[in-house]
Amino acid sequence: MGKAVDPVCGMEVDTERTPYRSVYKGSVYYFCSQHCKKAFEKDPGFYLKHGPAGMPHG
Repeated sequence: MGKAVDPVCGMEVDTERTPYRSVYKGSVYYFCSQHCKKAFEKDPGFYLKHGPAGMPHG
């Protein structure tokens, strides 16, 4: 069972169970929710540079 850290909120995510994933510059990122996935896809460079910023609102 693979684990990853959601780059938006910092939650630990089970890579085999989450349906929320995105590919950016050849790497796969995993998310705990659709909100985090959308926030990452809106500005992936921000999250990769600054790290998790907490759960997005909206």
